[in-house]
Amino acid sequence: MVLHYKKKMLGGQGLFYPIVGFASLLAFMYMSFGDLKKIDLHQQMKLSFVQRNGTQFLVDGRPFYINGWNSYWLMDHAVDEYTRPRVRAMLQAGAKMGLTVCRTWAFNDGAYHALQVSPGRFDERVFVALDHVIAEAGRHGIRLLLSLVNNLQAYGGKTQYVKWAWEEGVGLSSSNDSFFFDPSIRHYFKNYVKTVLTRKNTITGIEYRDDPTIFAWELMNEPRCRSDASGDTLQDWIEEMAAFVKSIDSKHLLTLGLEGFYGPKSPKSLTVNPGPWSSLLGADFIRNSKIPAIDFASAHIYPDQWFHDQGLEEKLKYVAKWTRSHIEDGDKELKKPVMFTEFGLSNLNKDFHPAQRERFYKVVFDILYESAKHNGSGAGSFVWQFLVGGMEEYNDDFGIVPWERASMYRLIIGQSCKLAYLRGLIHENKRLRELCLKPR
Repeated sequence: MVLHYKKKMLGGQGLFYPIVGFASLLAFMYMSFGDLKKIDLHQQMKLSFVQRNGTQFLVDGRPFYINGWNSYWLMDHAVDEYTRPRVRAMLQAGAKMGLTVCRTWAFNDGAYHALQVSPGRFDERVFVALDHVIAEAGRHGIRLLLSLVNNLQAYGGKTQYVKWAWEEGVGLSSSNDSFFFDPSIRHYFKNYVKTVLTRKNTITGIEYRDDPTIFAWELMNEPRCRSDASGDTLQDWIEEMAAFVKSIDSKHLLTLGLEGFYGPKSPKSLTVNPGPWSSLLGADFIRNSKIPAIDFASAHIYPDQWFHDQGLEEKLKYVAKWTRSHIEDGDKELKKPVMFTEFGLSNLNKDFHPAQRERFYKVVFDILYESAKHNGSGAGSFVWQFLVGGMEEYNDDFGIVPWERASMYRLIIGQSCKLAYLRGLIHENKRLRELCLKPR
C-alpha cells in the first residue's frame, strides 16, 4: 500500500519559527505586492454563491471554471499573531495570480491549535482564526473549499474521533473505520458539522452557511474504509452525512473529497485504477459521487505515490488517462462537474528538476481547459500545495512557493487567464485585464 506521507508529517507541532523566517515573509510581502493598490481590509469584495447547472458551475449565470490551490494550513497560521501575516500574503498572492478558490482545512481535532478540543468542545481562539481566514479570503475575492475532517491522522482525523469514543466508554470498536459506523461517533461528527455551518463569523457577522465566500464544503479528505471493500459502509455514511449537511445549509455546494479510485464492481477498476490495491479501499468514484446531495465529484492525482518504478514520461501518460477518464465520467455517467482537488509531483524523484513539475501541471491544465472550452464537466484543479517563504516546517515534497520560479509563475497565471477568457471576464474585470493583457 502506498503511504500518503504528504500530509501525515504535517501535524502542526507548535514549532516556533525563527526571526529570520518572519523577516523574509515581510520582505516577500513588500517586494511581491508593492505594486498592488492597498486593499480596504474592512471591505468585503462582492461575491455571489456558486451554483451548479448539470456539469457546470455558474456564478451570476455565467460558467465558473476554477484555477485553484491548496493551502491547508491557513486556520492554523491565523491563530498566532506572528504567523497570521502569512494568511494574508498567501491569499493576496492567489488573487494576484488570478486564482479563484483555495482549498483548506476547517478542522483540527484534538491536536495542537485544536478547533475541536473534545467532542462538542471548541476553542474560541481557533474559531476566531477560522473567522479571520474566511474574512480575509472575501477581502481578496478568493472563495474557499472547506474540508470538515481528515481520513488521515494529521490534525486529528477519524483516529481522534474513535479515540474520544473509546475514552468515553461508548465506542463500539477501536478500529479507525468505526468512525463510519459507530452511532456515537456519527453523533460527534454531526454536532461538529452543525457547529461549523451555523457559526456566526465574529469579523463579518455572517453565518458560515450564509457566506458566499465559501465555495463549497468537503465532507472528508480522502475517505477510505478498508474494513469493508464492498463500499457499503462508506456509502451509507456519505448518504447520511451529505443529507445532514444539506438539511442545515442548502446554499452551498457539497463534495466528498475522494481520491478518485474505482471500486471492485466498476469496469474501470481494471483499466484505469493504478493497481489492484486501489479498488479495495471501500471507496468508489462513480457510486459515491452519484449520491444526489453530492454536487460535484472530486479526484486527486499522485503518480509518484501510485507508481514507484515508472519514469516521468510513463507517469505523464497515465496522468492524462486518469484525468480524461474522470472527466468522461462527469460528462456521461454522473452529469456533474469534476474537480481535481489535489495534484502534485514529488521532488524526491530521482533526477528531479522543477521543469518536470511544470510539465505535469501543464498536462492537467490543458486537459481541463479543453473540457471547459467544450462545456464539459472538467471544472477545475487545485495544486497541492502553495506556501509563502519561511515555511519549511510546513512543506513536503510537493509544496512550492509559486513565484520563486518565473516559468512556473507564468504557467499558473496563463491557466487563470485562459479560463477567464472562456468566462468573458477579461475586459470587464480590471484586475484580470491588467494581469492577462500585460506582457509576461
